[in-house]
Amino acid sequence: MGHDQNPTLLVVDDEREVADAYALRLRQRYDDVRTAYGGEECLHEMDDTVDVVLLDRRMPFSGDKVLTEIRDRGHDCQVIMVTAVNPGFDIVDMPFDDYLCKPIEKDDLFAAIEQQVTAASYDDPLSEFFSLTAKLSVLEAEHTPEQLEESSEYVRMQRRVAKLREGLEVPREDFERMVETFTAINRGEG
Repeated sequence: MGHDQNPTLLVVDDEREVADAYALRLRQRYDDVRTAYGGEECLHEMDDTVDVVLLDRRMPFSGDKVLTEIRDRGHDCQVIMVTAVNPGFDIVDMPFDDYLCKPIEKDDLFAAIEQQVTAASYDDPLSEFFSLTAKLSVLEAEHTPEQLEESSEYVRMQRRVAKLREGLEVPREDFERMVETFTAINRGEG
C-alpha cells in the first residue's frame, strides 16, 4: 500500500443500483472507485492495485466465498463486509477487516475506509487487532452478555485482542486516536 491517502476501492454488490449508489457516494472523496456486480466479477477485477474491497455478503456467489478466495490468492487488501446479514458466531474465523450492517451512514462508511487505509500502512498486528475488535463489537451488538460468555470463540478473541494490544508498536496517542475512531463507527442495527 504505497498510495496512502488515495486508495483504490472496489465496491461489490450483485444489485447494480446498490453498488452504483455506494460508488457514487465514495467518488465524492476518492478518485479510483471501481464496481463489480457479483462475486465472480469481483474476483475477475481483483488485482494488487486494489486497497479496500467493500464486499456484500448475501450474493448468489456469496461474499463469504469471495472473501476466502481473495485471501487464498494472497491479495494484499483490506476487506470490509457490507451486509444486511446479522452476524452470528460464524464470523469468528472469517478473514475480513471490518463488518458494517446495512443501511450504513455515509460518515461511518468513510470512517471505516479511512481506518483500514491507516491500519494497512502499519505492520500486520494492527490490522489483526482491528479485525478482531470489529468482530467483537459486531457480536456484542447482536448477542446478550450471557451468550457471549458461553462462546469460547468470543472469549478467545478477547484474550487475543488484549495480547495484541500489548505488543503493538504504534505510538500511544496515534493508537488511542485510531481506536476511538474505530469504536465510534456504527456497525450494527443496535
